[in-house]
Amino acid sequence: MKVTRLFDFPYYQLEKYNLDIAFSTKYGDEWVHTSSQEYVDKANQFSRGLLRLGIQPNEKIAVITHTNRTEWHIADIGILQIGAQNVPIYPTISEEDYEYILNHSGASYCFVSDNEILEKLNAIKQNVPTLKEVYAFGDIPNTKNWEEILTLGDDKSNQDEVEARKKAVTTEDLATIIYTSGTTGRPKGVMLSHKNIVSDVLASEERVPLDPRDVALSFLPICHIFERMVVYLYQHCGIKIYFAESIDKMSDNLKEVKPHVMTVVPRLLEKVYDKIYAKGADLTGIKKKLFFWAIELGHKFEPYGANGAWYEFQLSIARKLIFSKWQEGLGGNLKVMVSGSAALQPRLSRVFGAAGIPVMEGYGLTETSPVISVNDQKNRGWKIGTVGKMLPGVEVKIAEDGEIICKGPNVMMGYYNDEEKTNEAMEGGYFHTGDIGEIDEDGFLKITDRKKEMFKTSGGKYVAPQLIENLMKQSRFIEQIMVIGEGEKMPAAFIQPNFEFVEEWAKRHNIEVNGDYKKMIANPEVIKRIQEEVDHYNEKFGRWERIKLFELTPDEWSVEDGHLTPTLKLKRRIIKEKYSDLYNKIYDHK
Repeated sequence: MKVTRLFDFPYYQLEKYNLDIAFSTKYGDEWVHTSSQEYVDKANQFSRGLLRLGIQPNEKIAVITHTNRTEWHIADIGILQIGAQNVPIYPTISEEDYEYILNHSGASYCFVSDNEILEKLNAIKQNVPTLKEVYAFGDIPNTKNWEEILTLGDDKSNQDEVEARKKAVTTEDLATIIYTSGTTGRPKGVMLSHKNIVSDVLASEERVPLDPRDVALSFLPICHIFERMVVYLYQHCGIKIYFAESIDKMSDNLKEVKPHVMTVVPRLLEKVYDKIYAKGADLTGIKKKLFFWAIELGHKFEPYGANGAWYEFQLSIARKLIFSKWQEGLGGNLKVMVSGSAALQPRLSRVFGAAGIPVMEGYGLTETSPVISVNDQKNRGWKIGTVGKMLPGVEVKIAEDGEIICKGPNVMMGYYNDEEKTNEAMEGGYFHTGDIGEIDEDGFLKITDRKKEMFKTSGGKYVAPQLIENLMKQSRFIEQIMVIGEGEKMPAAFIQPNFEFVEEWAKRHNIEVNGDYKKMIANPEVIKRIQEEVDHYNEKFGRWERIKLFELTPDEWSVEDGHLTPTLKLKRRIIKEKYSDLYNKIYDHK
């Protein structure tokens, strides 16, 4: 059978692979398996229950979970095959954003995984007139359970109605609305059709070396299109999918599941590398020497034996003595990791490649379902420092100002109920990515800069620095602030205090600074007071946007000294260079 709509994937898997383990979720200490047949049966049962609730085609249903789980996918297929739309929402956003997204999408029902999400929803429910009911996947007292809908669907007498609804859904129809952070602070609803995502899955398949009945570990948020697309891809390839319990349990889950493949974000690889590095630093004598020799060797790694026979010989020894232990720590079977969502530091790409656990870096956006390009170990399609070659059927051009623009079956239908934003992003059929890049002579795409000031942390979360800066500058203690952290594990900031005000405050509190700015910014009481201000404003942002660390600068930012443009905008690159020592101190760059 040919897959043209998202709900075709489980049927295709059942027909071609009929897995005993399609999904596995851990409840307590036990992994509970769901077969391909159970997956299809339960999705149909859920569809029948939804029809009995009166769900109409094009109705919007929100799904919010903290961890990936089997129930999410059963609900997803159950919703989609009756012509309704799944609106996944990030669990960590603010109540205000929940309210906005639920109202903007007009969601009529909501499924949640736990009490923390439920409490946020309960706080704003009365402001969302379209929301009829909230159901929980787990057991939450005084809350309806999704099992009630499955019970409603026990009776198969309306299965023919499910079949009729399925038949009515075309590949061009809207499948999902995914809300992505906008620079203005209001999330935009990206409309993706069945065709958008299916085309991206099928085109990505030839880039990832997957064998039927391989095992995947899934832990990146399923509400993000990257992980969601990859889980559809696993289904299409007959891969058994285990859902990690949490980021804290990753290490245990890797050892239990022993996956062959997983998706990662750079932040995770940084964490793994830092952990390994710290262990190596604790070694002594010859063991320590060997460890750092292997790391040094790893940092020079090039694919396809490009460094010559002597390097490859040394590498084979390093793999036996040192890197084999890295592989064991990740379960022992890992063939490939696919990295997306943020820029991967080339040193990590090299060292994991040297360790025999290659990381294939790709590039894309929610608006492109998401993959535009991705590296491929086969066919000499892997080049470190690039995001690979374009997927078949996806056309990329570099505009005159260097912006990457893209056309293809994976490009979104537009932003939901926002013609103005859609027209800004789409021009002549091309989607404007907002990233600056170049295509090298071998056809590899390289991202060189961000057109917009917005950036992503290494965890793949968007941060809009101006919003944070503008709010923090409301503090009388803060004269200037620049948020940093692109490609790093968390946002941080350089802060120029309002020296005049701080001096006044210091006098009132009998703290001696006497006009000496260097002395002022080193004073623990001053630092503590500014920390209170930062903590206060941090409350207004999602967890991933909050300023975790800052450094105070000893001089006033001015046009004359190059910190500011004539219109007093921050010269971000120059400020970052001026305070590179503070930057390295914050992020502890080795």
